[in-house]
Amino acid sequence: MNRSARRLSIAAVIVAAAIVLSGCTSLFLPQKTTSTPTNESVPADLAPYYHQTLKWTPCNGAFQCSTATVPLDWSKPSGSTIHLALIRHLATGHKLGSLLVNPGGPGASGFDFVRDSLNFAVDKTLQANYDIVGFDPRGDNHSSAVKCYTNPKTLDAFIFDIPKGVMGSDEWIANEEKEVKAFGADCLHYTGALLGQVDTVSAARDLDVLRAALGDKKLNYLGYSYGTLLGQTYANLYPKKTGRLVLDGVVDPQVSADQLTEYQAKGFEDELQKFVEECPTMSGCPFTGSVASSMAEIGSLLDSLDKSPLRNKDGRELGAETMFTAIITPLYNVDNWPALVDLFTTVMHGDPSYAFQIADQYYERNSTTGKYTDNSYEAFNAINCLDYPSNTNIAYMRAEAVKIDKVAPVIGHLMAYGDVFCDGWPFKAAEKPGPLPAVGSAPILVIGTTGDPATPYVMAQHVATVLQNGRLVTYHGDGHTAYNKGTATAAERCVNSTVDNFFVKDTVPKTDVDCK
Repeated sequence: MNRSARRLSIAAVIVAAAIVLSGCTSLFLPQKTTSTPTNESVPADLAPYYHQTLKWTPCNGAFQCSTATVPLDWSKPSGSTIHLALIRHLATGHKLGSLLVNPGGPGASGFDFVRDSLNFAVDKTLQANYDIVGFDPRGDNHSSAVKCYTNPKTLDAFIFDIPKGVMGSDEWIANEEKEVKAFGADCLHYTGALLGQVDTVSAARDLDVLRAALGDKKLNYLGYSYGTLLGQTYANLYPKKTGRLVLDGVVDPQVSADQLTEYQAKGFEDELQKFVEECPTMSGCPFTGSVASSMAEIGSLLDSLDKSPLRNKDGRELGAETMFTAIITPLYNVDNWPALVDLFTTVMHGDPSYAFQIADQYYERNSTTGKYTDNSYEAFNAINCLDYPSNTNIAYMRAEAVKIDKVAPVIGHLMAYGDVFCDGWPFKAAEKPGPLPAVGSAPILVIGTTGDPATPYVMAQHVATVLQNGRLVTYHGDGHTAYNKGTATAAERCVNSTVDNFFVKDTVPKTDVDCK
């Protein structure tokens, strides 16, 4: 995928599932306390990490905050260290343990997710029975973080500037490689050695330290989107230490970056077509023809933005790439489809401002100040480039672009050539796709949504089969992820009760669960 859309190439962030997330309030004000580590037997060079005492202090009204220490390089645990930021909401009822939550990304802030959107992260049942713990994995936001710039306009230029040349041409590829190489050099300059140590395997090892430091003999974990890959990695490394694990919006670790891009291209194109079918029933819909003609109209709009970008009041130009980001963001959640009506209407009238508002929210950029509220874009790319090998053979990339265009003829071309990005990165991939069966683990719930554009259902089906003790929960619906979406439908209630009973009552489905 090109620069501005690259963040979608592996697994989209759960916090993008809603244009506006609800916050949470509480009258509870926790007092300063400490966690008692498990003090389990570990090698001497790991003892300082596993046996550390977490000191919690009140923060953000209803929460407690703490910091954990882990090795910078897990192959050299006696060397330099980094810190991980933690936030927790104490159980309001009978405590069963800690529940660590990861919202996805990679690069999304679990700290902010729990702090700002506790009721969206988990329901009241889990809040009553668990200390809900949000954490920023290595490289993310409040933890020791990837940093690539000092002036936000530098990142603006990298994300939003219109690339030179026709996508896929020799000129375009050469220019992209040059830009990415410069960006990667800046990331290395400002981040240092950490940039090469933010892979998912290292993050999973950190997760085991957090489990022990919190005092839990087994890990209880809820992972959304990319968080499912982190959860699978943990379970494969530490199968005997798995407690209750739930994976929602599943990434298949055996799927390559190019294969996943193809899956996602088809997924988002299918959801866009569903929107177009529904649009005439919505107020102000700008599409009045057939589904085919409306999809063609969207394709023509993207082509026109490539040729004649629309200039925003802040000087940024709306090209097809940024418009693509603005289109797919509301497609994560059916409730946000009305935003697509406003998006297409305003852009068709020559006004790019609303498109940039949506894109800014996706990139965690404050449209008013021009500042980025976290480092999710930088962390996303740093983690993905370590997790997924790239193939920059030009003939190969062009062949992949043809495949993507066939499954998604309207938007697919804007998701091609993602391998260009990591080719210019300072560190090559440390991992490669492969099965993670987690042999000997406790049962793991694998939730798949039939109409999920970002992590297509087929991946959940495959992961549930590969995991030795996987249990598939199928949610018949649209949107990214399924748990805690609401209780209005029988399918939603089915997913919620299955997850809650698993976490609270240790009820393991005897067979796969079909929520309709």
